[in-house]
Amino acid sequence: MAVHPVLAEVTRRVAGRSAGARTAYLERIRGARTEGPVRGGMGCANLAHGFAACGVQDKLWLRGDVTPNIAIVSAYNDMLSAHQPLQDYPDLLKAAIRSGGGTAQFAGGVPAMCDGITQGRAGMELSLFSRDVVAMATAVALSHDMFDGALLLGVCDKIVPGLVIGALSFGHLPVILVPAGPMASGLPNGEKARVRKRFAAGEAGRDELLAAEAASYHSPGTCTFYGTANSNQLLMEVMGLHLPGASFVPPGSKLRDALTEAAGRRVLQLTGLGDHYTPIGELLDERAFVNGVVALLATGGSTNHTLHLVAMAAAAGIELTWDDFDELSKVTPLLTRLYPNGSADVNHFHAAGGTAFLIGELIDAGLLHADARTVGGDTLADYRRVPEFADGRAEWRETVTESGDTDVLRPVAVPFDAQGGLHTVRGNLGRAVIKVSAVRPEHRTIEAPARVFDSQEGLQDAFAAGELDRDVVAVVRNQGPRANGMPELHRLTPPLSVLQDRGHRVALVTDGRMSGASGAVPAAIHVSPEAAAGGPLARVRDGDVVRLDADGGVLEVLVPDGEFAAREPAAGDAGQVRGTGRELFQVFRDAVGPAERGAGIFP
Repeated sequence: MAVHPVLAEVTRRVAGRSAGARTAYLERIRGARTEGPVRGGMGCANLAHGFAACGVQDKLWLRGDVTPNIAIVSAYNDMLSAHQPLQDYPDLLKAAIRSGGGTAQFAGGVPAMCDGITQGRAGMELSLFSRDVVAMATAVALSHDMFDGALLLGVCDKIVPGLVIGALSFGHLPVILVPAGPMASGLPNGEKARVRKRFAAGEAGRDELLAAEAASYHSPGTCTFYGTANSNQLLMEVMGLHLPGASFVPPGSKLRDALTEAAGRRVLQLTGLGDHYTPIGELLDERAFVNGVVALLATGGSTNHTLHLVAMAAAAGIELTWDDFDELSKVTPLLTRLYPNGSADVNHFHAAGGTAFLIGELIDAGLLHADARTVGGDTLADYRRVPEFADGRAEWRETVTESGDTDVLRPVAVPFDAQGGLHTVRGNLGRAVIKVSAVRPEHRTIEAPARVFDSQEGLQDAFAAGELDRDVVAVVRNQGPRANGMPELHRLTPPLSVLQDRGHRVALVTDGRMSGASGAVPAAIHVSPEAAAGGPLARVRDGDVVRLDADGGVLEVLVPDGEFAAREPAAGDAGQVRGTGRELFQVFRDAVGPAERGAGIFP
């Protein structure tokens, strides 16, 4: 099927600029493949250590060279709602794999932190770096040369990208990501947002706010708003690493368990001992990453993926840039309205036709590479199918051809917006990304005096004191990866939303993050280069007029060039990076790359 000319050109350009690194990567992973299980070349003592704890039958199979052995790597913990359902997955998977003629071992656990819990706390400054810790922990788990494939169990924020980056270091192995599914819908998102604004304005107390939050986040499963966790799930499916339709089936259901078991059986077929060898390093090619960008744009997904997609691509020898996002955004229609871009959540999206309808629409419009490889079928074209529970197993039927709710999910012919939900802005303040899918057109351009802060607490204090009750561009700097680990700044959304609701022209400019919960206030985020690396944000002063034009792609301070260049950059507060484990990550802050290169520590 023909693809859109812009999609084809962006893919061609990505492949061209990546040719050297991609070729070297493919040569490396192909050199790591062996004929038969790699454990066949291990010393006897090594191998005996590797299966010492196994049962008798598994030991017999692992001694031979015809039985695939699958690694299970999990982000399970029972504090995080999204990961609590993973507790039972290893036993389900081992049973399914054994029934398919293979063995499986729990190879290792990876840390899983929750941005919702650490939001506004010191621990949030470990959040972005936890992605690279997860990648390294995944590599440790897979390093024993015992495995012919892997199943990765993870859902949220930095965890899924970290699992993928780690697995790509073992790119000769087939890998399936196994999701957990969302919790049931709770308090409507609009009501939750209303209570948050009332609390920020001093009109609601802590008890009312806590009751609203507890009614929103109330049971096992992924939080239902369309933030980074659910963006992860959708992207993994569109990029071919989930089974078709697996992303948003709720935990505890018969279909959820059946899909988990199906992943165990399917990974056996993808190994070098199966009929459809599909290593992750070859599956995740230029087409897969371009497909991921399009899916992100078509759904108004998390801005965190302007970091994570770039970092994951680099791990596969592929150079993806913000310019690619920007160019694809101009031809990708916005097809969903999910909170914070609307009132619906991912359960409503799934009920309306979900990923199968979305993928089918984008393929028919030439906006996805339908021939991209996947773990669940020959190509992405197979992902138009919908799973159902039948005869004790997951079976796939033909996809829906119409949206069940066009207030939530629309066809390409009648999109919510002709362009995608993310734009790139640039100027004398650097480059940044801005999520516009929830920002009204009349709010996308602002020219107003700056008020400069070096922490989100400073902005909150100024708001409480009534100092921001006017047109203002809030500049919050020294929040980048080198400064303090690039925390999310969600505490800023309620006060800025209150100011905008009062009729003021308001925007946020920061080298920090806002993630999938970016709301109706225009926010130019991930400003690169960051202030701590000598970026121009360090020279902005209170009262400087800043212009942000999301649609025109402009981010600039209206100060004469000579005067601006001559200013002494303001120093950040180095003391903020000690305590709560932050001192352990100084080596990460020293090594981290810029946001537009993925904000990672790996070369």
